[in-house]
Amino acid sequence: MIFVDELRVDYGKFCAVEELSFSVAEGEVFGLIGPNGAGKTSTMRALVGLLTPTYGAISIAGFDIREEPQAVGQVLGFMPDFPPVYEDLRVWEFLDLFAASYFIPKPSRKSEIYHRLEQIGLTEKRNALVGSLSRGMRQRLMLAKTLLPEPKVLLLDEPASGMDPHGRAQMKQVIRDFAKDGGTVLVSSHILSEMDEFCTSIGIMERGQMIISGKVDEIASQVLGQAILGVEVVSGSDTLLKVLARHGINTGFDDSRQRFEIPFGGDDRAASDLLTELVNAGVRISSFTRKRDSLEDVFLQIGAKELS
Repeated sequence: MIFVDELRVDYGKFCAVEELSFSVAEGEVFGLIGPNGAGKTSTMRALVGLLTPTYGAISIAGFDIREEPQAVGQVLGFMPDFPPVYEDLRVWEFLDLFAASYFIPKPSRKSEIYHRLEQIGLTEKRNALVGSLSRGMRQRLMLAKTLLPEPKVLLLDEPASGMDPHGRAQMKQVIRDFAKDGGTVLVSSHILSEMDEFCTSIGIMERGQMIISGKVDEIASQVLGQAILGVEVVSGSDTLLKVLARHGINTGFDDSRQRFEIPFGGDDRAASDLLTELVNAGVRISSFTRKRDSLEDVFLQIGAKELS
C-alpha cells in the first residue's frame, strides 16, 4: 500500500532524507522511529505531497504521488503533529465542515459524526468549542476528522502527543481496528513504549537514512538475539527438559523446577508449535509467555542515544 524507493529530500545544501526505501503492506502498522533531525517529518510530508522530493518514487495504494495526486488524496488520511483547528466552531460543527468537504451525503453526516466521536471518546464534548479543548482532545478530534472519509491508508505524525492515558488507549485501539480491517498505517512517534503495543513493523532512521526496517520480532531477534519464553509448569518438568533437549535447547530453571526461561529463536508460530508439543507430551503448563524486547531496547542497541 505504501512504497518508497530511493527518496531524497534536500533543503538547499542540507540533505534531510537520503536514498530512503521501504514499503508498508496492507493490514500493517509501520512505526517510523528516530531522534530529532532524523528525517521523519520530511519523509511524512513528502509522502502526503506537502513537499516535492529532490528525487525518488512514492506510491500510495498503487497511485504515484506525483502523477496521480487526486487519486492519492481519495485513499490517504493524514494527521500532522500540531494540526490547525477552527477554535470558534463547536466540535460537531468542525467535523460537519470536513464531512461536507469530503462529500459525505448530508443525511448521513450526523450518524457518521456521532460514530467518530464515540470511536475516539469525545461524545460528551460534541457541543464544546474546539478552542476549549485540551491538546490531547484536539489530537483525538483530528483523528476523528482524518477517519471521516474512510481512507485506506493513514499517516499519523506524533498522534498521541498530549493525550491522557484513556485517550492513548482509545487511539491505539482505533489503529489496531483500522489495520485489522485491511487498512495500512504509518505512524511516527517518539513514545516507543506505546508504539511497541501496536506496531507490526518498524523502520529506524538516523541522519536521513533508514538504518534498519522490517517486522518487529525479526528486528528484535537480529539486534538483541534470541527471545525468551517464560514457562511455568504444574507437573512434567522432566518431560519438558527432554522435549527441549530433542530440539537442542538448553534452559535455565528455578529451584522448584517449575519456572523455566527458554532461549527461543523461532517466530510466534514456532512458539505455538512448541507449546502444542509440550502439552501433547503430558506437560501440564500454567503459563507460557513470549517475552518481547521493547522497541527502546532495539533503538538504543542500534546506536541512537536521544529521543525527542
